[in-house]
Amino acid sequence: MLISYNNKVIYSGTGRRKTSIARVKLVPGSGKLIINGLPGESYLQFSPNYLRISCTPLSILGLSKEYDIYVKAEGGGLTGQADAIRLGIARALCNINPENRLMLKAEGLLRRDSRVKERKKYGLRKARKAPQYSKR
Repeated sequence: MLISYNNKVIYSGTGRRKTSIARVKLVPGSGKLIINGLPGESYLQFSPNYLRISCTPLSILGLSKEYDIYVKAEGGGLTGQADAIRLGIARALCNINPENRLMLKAEGLLRRDSRVKERKKYGLRKARKAPQYSKR
């Protein structure tokens, strides 16, 4: 979706993973990442893996220093939020230029990972783990 604010063009995308939701806004700028009002490095606990996962779509297209990324992330943990941010950025990049879609789709970045935790069933210890069987 395209939004104009203070003569700046803002591209937005929403990403989801497990129970995490990330609303991403891309603004032309210098390449900074802001998540929930904090710098991206400190929010993602200075983990290079989470930072790499989050910014994968920009690095594939070579646009790492072209856009500032503003994210509102909620729900889940850091892994789910990092994957949700990645999907949100990829969707926003598709709004910027439809030609980006081919490269992002080939890398599998536009597919929502629908795996969620299976619910616990009664009589079991976890979703599928049963108590130890005793024959006598």
